[in-house]
Amino acid sequence: MGFSLAGHNGTHAQQAFRTEPRNLTVRMGATAVLKCEVLRASGIVQWAKDGLLLGPQRSLPGFPRYNMIGKRGQYHLRIENAQLEDDAFFECQAGQSESSDGIVSGLAFLTVQIPPSKPYFVMDTPTPWVVGKKYRVECVAPDAKPEADISLYKDGVDLTGATSFTTSGSKDKLLNTHAEVTVTALKSDNGRELTCHAKNKAVSQPVVTTVTMNVYYPPDPPYIIGLDRDEVKAGRLLVLECVSYGGNPLANLQWTKEGEVLSTTWGEEVVGQKSRNILRLKITPADNQAELSCESANIVSLSPLSITRKITVFFDPAELTLSGSLKAVEGQELTLSCHASSSNPPVHIRWWLGYKELNNTSVAFEEGENGGMTTTSNVTHRVSREENGLRLTCEAFNNGTQFSKIQPATLTVYYPPQRVFINSPPEDVPLRSGTRVLLTCFSTGGNPPAELTWFKNGREVSHAQPQTLSHMFVSRVLNLLLTASDNQADYRCDATNKAKKTMSAHVKLLVHFVAVSMKITAKQEVLRRGQEINLECLSGSSNPKSDVSWKVGRMRLPGVEEKPTKAVFGGVSVLSRLSLNLSSQHNNQKVICQAYSPVLEEAANTFYHLSVLHPPEFSPEQTTEVQVVEDDVATIPLMVSANPEVFSCIWLHRRQTLVKGEDIRHQWSDDHSLEIRNVTRKDGGLYTIKCENDEGVDQTTVELDVLYAPSLKPEKDPVFVNLGGTADLICVADANPIIPGMFSWKWLGEEEVEMGEETQEDESSLLTIYNVTRAHAGFYQCTASNGIALPASVEMQLVVQFTPVLRKGPQWSKVASRGDGTTTAELVCQAEGIPRVEFIWGKKGMLIDLANPRYEERTDREGSFHTSTLRVVNVSAVLDYAVFSCTARNSLGEDKLDIQLVSTNHPDPPSLFRQVSVTHDSVTLEWIPGFNGGLQQRFRIRYIWDKAISFMYVDVLPPDETTFTVTGLQPLTIYNFSVNALNAIGESGYADNGAVLTITTKVKESEDPMDDNEQAPSGVPTHLTVAFTVVFGVLLLLNSLGCFLGRKWKNRRDKTKIEGEAVVNGQKSEEDVSSQSTVSKSNKYESREKINTGAQRTLLIDSGSETESNVYESYTAFQEDSHYYYPAGDYKPSLGPHPEERRGLGVIPANLESHLYEDVGDGRVYQDTLASPLPPYPPFFSDYRQTQQAEDWRSPTYPQGIKKAGQLMDDQQAKRDYDLPFELRGELV
Repeated sequence: MGFSLAGHNGTHAQQAFRTEPRNLTVRMGATAVLKCEVLRASGIVQWAKDGLLLGPQRSLPGFPRYNMIGKRGQYHLRIENAQLEDDAFFECQAGQSESSDGIVSGLAFLTVQIPPSKPYFVMDTPTPWVVGKKYRVECVAPDAKPEADISLYKDGVDLTGATSFTTSGSKDKLLNTHAEVTVTALKSDNGRELTCHAKNKAVSQPVVTTVTMNVYYPPDPPYIIGLDRDEVKAGRLLVLECVSYGGNPLANLQWTKEGEVLSTTWGEEVVGQKSRNILRLKITPADNQAELSCESANIVSLSPLSITRKITVFFDPAELTLSGSLKAVEGQELTLSCHASSSNPPVHIRWWLGYKELNNTSVAFEEGENGGMTTTSNVTHRVSREENGLRLTCEAFNNGTQFSKIQPATLTVYYPPQRVFINSPPEDVPLRSGTRVLLTCFSTGGNPPAELTWFKNGREVSHAQPQTLSHMFVSRVLNLLLTASDNQADYRCDATNKAKKTMSAHVKLLVHFVAVSMKITAKQEVLRRGQEINLECLSGSSNPKSDVSWKVGRMRLPGVEEKPTKAVFGGVSVLSRLSLNLSSQHNNQKVICQAYSPVLEEAANTFYHLSVLHPPEFSPEQTTEVQVVEDDVATIPLMVSANPEVFSCIWLHRRQTLVKGEDIRHQWSDDHSLEIRNVTRKDGGLYTIKCENDEGVDQTTVELDVLYAPSLKPEKDPVFVNLGGTADLICVADANPIIPGMFSWKWLGEEEVEMGEETQEDESSLLTIYNVTRAHAGFYQCTASNGIALPASVEMQLVVQFTPVLRKGPQWSKVASRGDGTTTAELVCQAEGIPRVEFIWGKKGMLIDLANPRYEERTDREGSFHTSTLRVVNVSAVLDYAVFSCTARNSLGEDKLDIQLVSTNHPDPPSLFRQVSVTHDSVTLEWIPGFNGGLQQRFRIRYIWDKAISFMYVDVLPPDETTFTVTGLQPLTIYNFSVNALNAIGESGYADNGAVLTITTKVKESEDPMDDNEQAPSGVPTHLTVAFTVVFGVLLLLNSLGCFLGRKWKNRRDKTKIEGEAVVNGQKSEEDVSSQSTVSKSNKYESREKINTGAQRTLLIDSGSETESNVYESYTAFQEDSHYYYPAGDYKPSLGPHPEERRGLGVIPANLESHLYEDVGDGRVYQDTLASPLPPYPPFFSDYRQTQQAEDWRSPTYPQGIKKAGQLMDDQQAKRDYDLPFELRGELV
């Protein structure tokens, strides 16, 4: 029920609640509506939450889930998605108004029910659990309102005995419910679910949490699969499987043998709930009576569970050993033993000889290794010859393994050989000493085969070959190289073996041999020239007798032979005597004694060395002449003999004795030969040698010939000859030897010339050149070679005297200079001639007086080139624009050149424009420049192709270059090329009267030619860009030029009356003026002096006789027909091609002829009172060119008016519009 907020002030319509809000309970997330209806509401109606006003607006800003709903007078509060924060008391208020007091409803409580959050388990011991132990399990249902009820289940069965309690939740008004229960872990609980259900009024279905119990329990006992019997053969691979079921976790399995772990690797089958451990055991004898165990356990096993099996291993003996000697002489008794190592069960041993079993045996058993038994069997047997080589076998058989093992051996029975014989030459056939004879001994039968031994005269022969064994016999060869000792020697062969019985065979040989020894004896000890010596020669034993002879050198001498006597080896000996008269030639010779056997046709020799004393004697082979190359080492050999050999020699050269140590170049060897080092030609000549010893003295002479390389000198240098005459060039050689053809001549010039005729006279060589031309002038090289060292050369100059020849051409026949009296012109005349050339200058057919200060001459000479430079000071167009003549003269004749001095003008066209080379993207061009107009000229190449929209232009750099390569072209494209010249005044016509040079580029390597319809990449856009740039520049230039011409026109208009007459006399038609810009031919001169159009205008301007309106007329007209402009300074050459509007190829302005002007003789044009309207500037050529001449005088090869490109480029910025001729100086606006 509401209550009043204020007292009554008069009579009003009081507000009242029709419906007041009531307590309301909703679940979280539901929509709650608290109703409030006010009668006669005149104040502001709003809700309060826990005393906080929510606002009068129905949308309740700031509370997005709150709003007021209902019709007029209804202010129900709607709360969407109710939350815990909405759990509060609410009241509805109607504020005071002018007609009513305020009213407030009673408190209405909104209760929001909150379901519990997901419950969770709290355990004092987390899983896994161990079977049989008790565990406390607690389930918590958090944050519920009201508190939750909890139920616990194990595998769907309700757990009884649970206790519950509540605690505060995570927020105010929320409660946590706890339920505890004690659980005993069972083996059957493993894998079962433990479930907690939580529920309150806020939910219709309980909130569930489930955990799966993990209970550890021990496995079942293991068992073994694969061991059916306890007996196992050794060597078998035993595969055993140990299996254990159950257990959590599954069992750990391991195999052990006698307590030693064999395998700890097992597999688990979770589905089958078992563990498996497979053991692969290779059975050995050591495993006999071993215990195999398999153990199973897990982490909760109190002790391992195991199963054990003992195995019995059947195994064979590892070794079967046969002992005792298997070799015996026939009839001997053998005793053998066979031993079998440990086996299970013990083996049975039997003996076999061939296929016969031996029964005379005895057996013994003993304990062995691995629980087995050893067996030993002995056998006794008497051998016979027939049993040799039979197989004796010991056999051991194991009943357990059913395996038999044998040990074989071969029985050897020894018995002696049956027969021995020798294969040899017949004993009565003589054999030659030195020949080889084979004696072969054979032995048959016997075991083992006999060993054969050779003996000579009872002594064993060691060099017999090894014996060889065949199927039936044994043989041994004695390879004899017969000597005298083999004659009638007794050779015996003995055959023995292990049967210890020897058999022998004998043989003798008849051998013929030469004397086995030779000896010479002399009765005298000291021998001298002229004495007689008596010698005796004793020939040793020979068979048959030998014939004894004597020989000294190649001479055979007769001796006296004694009667033969018997000697060793069954032969005979012979003694011979010789008497000999001695000479010096016998010294150091051998006296040979020879015993010759006619039967054998062989001889034995010995010698006696003669030492005959005599004075020195020179050999007939002594050298009488020695040749040596100069600077080499000369060796003069000395072939002298003497006995005694100790003697002395004296050397004489040119009657002077050569003394050791006096000249270090002289060296004597031990044989008295002379060695001269670094031989010179002075060492040549006759040498005399005298030698002496105790027996006497002798002498001889030797000539030393020293060879040396040529040295050359010219007989005359230089050699002068007139053109067309005959020249003789002579060079003389100093050499040894002088040989024919040793001279050769060579022209040292670059071009080939006819060398002429070469002749040699002894040490001189003559080169004769007929009909000498100027090409023969220069240096010639004379070379001489005699094969000694390197060739020698000398150079000679041939000077050809000829009439002077002047250099001529466009650049030499014209000189340009301003005619305003401020410049100096240089006329260069260059002539080539020999002898010295003199120059004579003339003007208009008259000699020039060089004493006149207006003329200066300078003459220079460089080789055959002579240069005369005539300087004309303060050039006047009236006085100096004329034809000058230069005459070059020497003693042989003269030449003349006319040089025209004209005003500076545009250049003449180039000529001989041609192609040098072409590639797929470039063309190299070449031309000859024309006259430069008196200014530095440059060249520009114009080209076009069929797909181009305009001409392309390329500026040539450096400016004076006459060969240029145009790049960036397209492959396999036809181009048309032209070239012209430009200077600061204007440009020439195109070369060769405007002829077009057509060139097709090549195909690019490894690429196909471009399709005809395909344009060059980015070609057109680039051309358009350049074209637009040029057009813009031309428009800008025309704008400036228009302003300039307008100002000049105004000035000229004011002077029209004064200069009217001059204008009439000097007026030119528009066609004439325009034609001057494209002059393509040189100015023509008649008998009178002519000047060009630029000079005409210059005269008119300076004299005041022509209106100033014509000053730039020619220049302006040129601009209209040309596509270039030439600023007064800062000219920079273009670095690339640029386009222009397209014209027809080969089109050149119609009027190409220069105008011919009459002589101007009126001196009034240079009156000082008529000053030029142009402002004064520094002279263009005079000061500058004088400075250049002082610093760097031009080479004779430079034509008139040419300067180096580098100088021009360096000076352009500084000179600015002074570079222009005075006709074009002005002020650009």
